[in-house]
Amino acid sequence: MSERSCEPKRIIVTGGAGFIGSNFVHWVVENQPGVHVTVLDALTYAGNRANLDGISADRMTFVHGDICDATLVDQLMTDADAVVHFAAESHNDNSITDPAPFVRTNVEGTFTLLEAARKHGTRFHHISTDEVYGDLALDDPARFTEETPYCPSSPYSSSKASSDMLVRAWHRTYGVDATISNCSNNYGPRQHIEKFIPRQITNILSSNRPKLYGDGLNVRDWIHTEDHSSAVWEILTRGRSGETYLIGADGERNNIDVLRAILEAMGKSADDFDWVRDRPGHDRRYAIDSAKLRRELGWQPKRTDFAQGLAETIQWYTDNPKWWRGAKEAVEAKYAAQGQ
Repeated sequence: MSERSCEPKRIIVTGGAGFIGSNFVHWVVENQPGVHVTVLDALTYAGNRANLDGISADRMTFVHGDICDATLVDQLMTDADAVVHFAAESHNDNSITDPAPFVRTNVEGTFTLLEAARKHGTRFHHISTDEVYGDLALDDPARFTEETPYCPSSPYSSSKASSDMLVRAWHRTYGVDATISNCSNNYGPRQHIEKFIPRQITNILSSNRPKLYGDGLNVRDWIHTEDHSSAVWEILTRGRSGETYLIGADGERNNIDVLRAILEAMGKSADDFDWVRDRPGHDRRYAIDSAKLRRELGWQPKRTDFAQGLAETIQWYTDNPKWWRGAKEAVEAKYAAQGQ
C-alpha cells in the first residue's frame, strides 16, 4: 500500500465532456461529496455538453475552452489542487486520415497543461492508453506491464506516447507532481458512436447491419468506465509521484465475440453483420496486467460481468436516441467513404 495521501478539493478535468472524462466527472460527484470539479472542454465533435446533464452548479463549473490556450489554462490552474487530463484526440481511423489535430491536442495541449502545473505546483494526473505499447500476438501469453517498451503503431498512439514522455520529463526535470495511467478499452454510456461497441449497437437500432473489420480476431481488453474512474481516483489521491499505473479488469475478448454478444443481446442472429476491409496497422491484441495498481493501492474492479455491463450499455443507447441519432448519418457516411 502507498503511504501517499492527496485529498484534492478543487480539481480540473480536461476533456470532461467526452466519454471517459464525463463518466469520471459523474463518478466524482457521486462518490466524493467534498470535491468541486471544473470541466475544461473544447466541445469538438466527440465532446457533448449534454454528457454532464444532471450535475448541479455547486459541484461543477463548465469552461468551454482549448487546452492549448495557455492564458486560460494558467487562469484555471491558479485555483486548482489537481488536474486530471483526459482531453485528447483519440480515434485511430481519424488519426490515419488527418494526424495534425492529434499532434496539436495530445502533444501541444499536454505541454501547455504541464507548464501551468509546474508554475502553480498543481498535482497532475495524465490519462493515457495501452496503445502506446503497440500490440501483442494472439498466441502470446504476455500482457502489457509498466515495464513494457513503447512501440506505438498509429499517429494516435504515437501522439499519446509523446505526451506520456513529456509528463515523465516534467516530473524528472522540473519536479511536477505527476502520475500516468495507461488503460485498456473502456465501454459504457455516453461513448461516441464512431467507437466499436456503440457503433454496432446504434447500427442495429437504426436497422443497419453492423460492420466488422478484417477477420474479427483482434483482441481488446475491456473495462467498464466506472471501474476506470475509481482506479483513476485511487491513483490521483494515493499513487506515488512519478509512477505509471496500468488499469485493466482482465476483460480480453476478440471483436467478433463482442459483436456477436451484442447481436444476440439485441435479438439478432450472431452472423447478421457485414465484413469490411481492415484498417491500416490494425493492432492485433491488447492485454493489461494491472498487478501493480492492485498491489500498491488495493484497487479491484467491480464491474467484471461483461454481459451485464453490455446489456446496460445497450439499454442506455436504446433509451437515449436523441443523444446519438443526429450524428449517426454523418459517422456512417464517413466510414462508407473509407470502405468501412
